[in-house]
Amino acid sequence: MRLLVLCTHNSARSQMMEGWVRSQSRLAGLELEVWSAGTEATRVKPEAVTVMAEAGVDLASHASKTLVDLPDPWAFDLVLTVCDDANEVCPAYPARTVRRHVSVPDPSGRDLARWRAVRDGLERMSRRLVDELAVQRIPTDEELAEALAVRAWDAPA
Repeated sequence: MRLLVLCTHNSARSQMMEGWVRSQSRLAGLELEVWSAGTEATRVKPEAVTVMAEAGVDLASHASKTLVDLPDPWAFDLVLTVCDDANEVCPAYPARTVRRHVSVPDPSGRDLARWRAVRDGLERMSRRLVDELAVQRIPTDEELAEALAVRAWDAPA
């Protein structure tokens, strides 16, 4: 199965989700090709690299990319958008592609506690996704959003 995680800049949320899904699918013995991209490329934010390294997932070699940078960008089995802007401008994919959308809070410009809250939510969401894919089921948007449950998002900065 090929999975694409799509966001606007491919600088934080999509990169973290790619890292989590790749790591967890490897641990589960699930053959899954995981990519992330943005509707425009920028750079991977250092806060994303930092908080993922704290959790044992290395994003240091990741680079921000767009669909044109991916091998066979129109042949994904599952496209997961993790920001509302990317969901709105997500290109049309062939009928066999399943699309899912979860609005993940953007930690950009926030303190590391907010980055960690998003990181931990993405870990829960990726675990749910990998667990379901392991039994050949794709979870709904609602199931993924429930797993995300970024609890500390409304805490004072």
